Amino acid sequence: MRLLKLAEAYLRQAAPRLRDARRALREGNYPYAVRLSQECVELCLKAALRIVAIDYPKVHDVSTVLLAARNRFPQWFQAEIEFLADSSALLCKKRELCFYGIEEELLTPEEAVGKEDAEDAVSRASRVLALCQRLLKEARQASEQDQRR
Repeated sequence: MRLLKLAEAYLRQAAPRLRDARRALREGNYPYAVRLSQECVELCLKAALRIVAIDYPKVHDVSTVLLAARNRFPQWFQAEIEFLADSSALLCKKRELCFYGIEEELLTPEEAVGKEDAEDAVSRASRVLALCQRLLKEARQASEQDQRR
């Protein structure tokens, strides 16, 4: 039950990041939209790993752990694992660009990260959050059924 509470807390933290990412996208602050989307995805995936009792590494990209733990998840979630892992890896790669741009080429974050990047990041974060919220809801229902037995 404590793991579910942790997962729930992570998802509570992820949702406002997605909301703020959407606002940053609307305002044209594309690097910030990508960065917040990455944080949302990271929190969501760490919540998913907690739900299935996996202690994740303290890194931003948990895609390899997610892929390795594929069989711990329900079938419908397993069908989304490739997308989830790809989203984690992709957004983590863009994370540094959002802070610093491409220093070797003297490009600012705004020059390195565009509208398409931000739209893709927000879209990915939205889908990841919805999937992880569903996973938590089902895990809570299963836990409550177990407690009644």
